[in-house]
Amino acid sequence: MPVKTLLVALFALSAAGALRAEDSREGVVLPAPAQAVLRREMLDNLLAINDIVTLLAEGKPTEAGAVAEEKLGLSAMGKNRALPLEARPGAHMPLAMREAGIAGHKAASEFAKAAAGGDRQQALARLPAVTGACVACHFAYRLR
Repeated sequence: MPVKTLLVALFALSAAGALRAEDSREGVVLPAPAQAVLRREMLDNLLAINDIVTLLAEGKPTEAGAVAEEKLGLSAMGKNRALPLEARPGAHMPLAMREAGIAGHKAASEFAKAAAGGDRQQALARLPAVTGACVACHFAYRLR
């Protein structure tokens, strides 16, 4: 391995270690099945946000709103109700984390309402509340 590559790798490893040491987010312990469900949901949420942004860029705010409501909004809540208790993330979250999630669902529904009228500018104005809810939660909590 060339020395430059080795130095870059060592720097990256030390930086990652420093970030972990400084991580002040609240660690949340979930049962393994609930953690797996939550990770899958977070990946699905990323896909939904990408779809929303893509649709807005294509000038399709109404369609973006429909995706937001179906995948992220209040309509998306409760989809884990039929799972065993150990696989339901919300049942094991601290109250403030659960409330942050609900705030994100509400923000997505508000975006969806704004987008439903077809006004791209109004939809864009509401989008930061959606992504901001995601950012706020991820900056406050961690699973590892």
